[in-house]
Amino acid sequence: MTVVTPELKGAGLRVGIAWSRFNEEIVRELLTACDRQLVELGVAAEDIDVVSVPGALELPLALQALALERRGFAHRYDALVALGAVVRGETYHFEVVANESARGIVEVQLETGIPIANAVLTTNDEAQAKERAAVKGAEAARVAVEMANLMRAIGP
Repeated sequence: MTVVTPELKGAGLRVGIAWSRFNEEIVRELLTACDRQLVELGVAAEDIDVVSVPGALELPLALQALALERRGFAHRYDALVALGAVVRGETYHFEVVANESARGIVEVQLETGIPIANAVLTTNDEAQAKERAAVKGAEAARVAVEMANLMRAIGP
């Protein structure tokens, strides 16, 4: 039996981050924590690219564009990260944005084979989002590194 163990060494990995400017104060905290954790895991700062989009519904398209970028014959990125904050309001729009952004992120991941760490917070209020931002940002970095290494280990 061969067991592939989780690997959190980021040296040599390229990571793309797409973040939503809606609820910007919260998402910037996610971004700061994610970037800090990636560097702590060994990802070189120059190997982290960051793009922003207006809102969470635009994240899947930006992630798809990043996932399809090539570096020679290989994909440019080993992993991607989606960062955003969707805070419940008084209308059904919360459910649409939360569900459709998540669906789109999963779809891009499965269609391209590039792992995407989803750190789009979906909370009942702003206080919950602020409370979770730093933890989820760092967690997304660890997920991205672990999944990139897993894909290298089991890939072609």
